Amino acid sequence: MAVIDFHNHFYPPEYLESIKTGQSAFKVTTDDDNNPVLHSPGDKNYIVPGHRDIDFRENVIEKAGVDMQVITFTAPGTLIETPERSVELARIVNDALAKIVKERSSRFTSLATLPLNDPDASVVEFERVVSELGFKGVMLYSNANGIALSDKRFWKLYEKANEVNAVMYIHPTYPVGVEAMEEYWLMPLIGFTYDTTLAAAKLVYSGVVEKFPNISWVLGHLGGAIPFLVERLDRGYTSFKECRENISRLPSEYLKEFYYDTVNFDVNALQLAIDFAGTDHILAGSDYPHMIGSIELMHESIGKLDITDDEKAGILGGNAAKLLGLD
Repeated sequence: MAVIDFHNHFYPPEYLESIKTGQSAFKVTTDDDNNPVLHSPGDKNYIVPGHRDIDFRENVIEKAGVDMQVITFTAPGTLIETPERSVELARIVNDALAKIVKERSSRFTSLATLPLNDPDASVVEFERVVSELGFKGVMLYSNANGIALSDKRFWKLYEKANEVNAVMYIHPTYPVGVEAMEEYWLMPLIGFTYDTTLAAAKLVYSGVVEKFPNISWVLGHLGGAIPFLVERLDRGYTSFKECRENISRLPSEYLKEFYYDTVNFDVNALQLAIDFAGTDHILAGSDYPHMIGSIELMHESIGKLDITDDEKAGILGGNAAKLLGLD
């Protein structure tokens, strides 16, 4: 039974070097253990060895019982930069991730990042990572500096993604209204899940999901509040004409086709998502090596689910393998 960790994050050393020595909106310092620390408005990320040392990471996941990781960049990605610099850094990140996958294909695969603050350049980069680098899809952020993913400026990207049956994985970033979340780490604790929920709802109501049916959508952090609030979204469809203008089915019918990673380690929450979308649409995730993540809790929470061994095997790796064409 292969275990594939779908939700985790990596900072390529080439990227870290580029923002240290070149133009960047990040302020870069080091902590007492000589780890880089990236400072951005209302947030900071401690770049521990697991974030930036692929040898270290491979050793960790082997000991932790993980066969493969789908490595991805992390919020806010390159969107914090000017559009021109965002494009440049996205290429650096994607080239570095592709190199890791080529050299260590038994342990790692990846989803690319895009410079979403330049929609036209994002289309160009998407075509490059798919056709030249072999990526199966990309990780999108839940908004692009306040612009919703459902905005028409991104529809050309979705047209290209639809043509190649791409995977589009939505990971949260700074939510609108982040200034109310700067204490107590409320941005990642609450704001992230809120913004994922908002992004998914808008993608459905706007007609993006219906118009581009060949895209496989994945939501981070168990879809935010989607499994809990989906009845309310359906009620919007039946109650308000604006919620019916662009779609022909209840929102829940589209959202049941999404995939949800298990970065919510509460067994009852996992069961709620399973009851909504089915075991075949749940993907194991750890959020390694962020402070809030845990490979151990990923294993433990899935192990406690009252489902069959075959269903657990699907969640632990089979579903991700099928989604990414690894089986």
